[in-house]
Amino acid sequence: MAHPAPREATAERSGFRFTQYLICLKGILIREGLRYLNQRERFISSLVRPLLWLFIFAAGFRQVLGVSIIPPYQTYVLYEVYITPGLCGMILLFSGMQSSLSMVYDREMGNMRTLLVSPFPRWFLLVSKLLAGVAVSIIQVYVFLAIAWFWDVKAPLIGYLLILPALFLAGLMLGALGMFLSSMIKQLENFAGVMNFVIFPMYFASSALYPLWRVQEASPLLYKICLLNPFTYAVELIRFAFYGQVEWTSLGIVTAFTLVFLGGAIIAYDPSRGLIIRKQDTGGNS
Repeated sequence: MAHPAPREATAERSGFRFTQYLICLKGILIREGLRYLNQRERFISSLVRPLLWLFIFAAGFRQVLGVSIIPPYQTYVLYEVYITPGLCGMILLFSGMQSSLSMVYDREMGNMRTLLVSPFPRWFLLVSKLLAGVAVSIIQVYVFLAIAWFWDVKAPLIGYLLILPALFLAGLMLGALGMFLSSMIKQLENFAGVMNFVIFPMYFASSALYPLWRVQEASPLLYKICLLNPFTYAVELIRFAFYGQVEWTSLGIVTAFTLVFLGGAIIAYDPSRGLIIRKQDTGGNS
């Protein structure tokens, strides 16, 4: 008769069971999926930007910006082929920022409070929301690649499978960055400033549109900025994965920045020491 008490104490110390964590994760995934399905304009806008770059910009610069033989390419490639990994990165980048926008909206509408008062650990809720956002962005990337296939922009068939881990890791990094930024954005109106001062510099000051050796020839300063830009390494990770190769430097840097951004977001959303509680103390939006 003395055995139940120790078992109850053990259950109390162990917290939630693994299946309960999975149920929570499933609920957040379903919520994000339903939100995505109900926002068809979000799906369309996520494809319009990269398709415009592919069909108009790349077609216009095809003859001007030929790409020489550089790793991972075995021969000369059309400009459309070169920028495709960068456009995949663009989708992940904008999707990560959209997720951060939704978190700001949820915070203003009070929905965020409903999520964060859950008895589950705060870090698990944030990671679950991050994983849900990454899953949605990866679907967007594959839809874009399917359309690009009919535009005769093709990679080795096995590459479409091999890029999945690269897309997942790059999406985690960019989504974690968006989550960290959302902790510092007080109002939805401020999101436009983030677009101008974070998203576009990250995209244009990278290897998404031009090989780094061309950037170095044109501007050594811009070349150094590109090397400091984590988005550059996300694009290169995807580019090499298309051809069954691992760019180890990019893998290490993307992993490191993912941990930094995610750690910063978890700390920022910690009610005892993060940025959210500071906003509440100063009269900001919760």
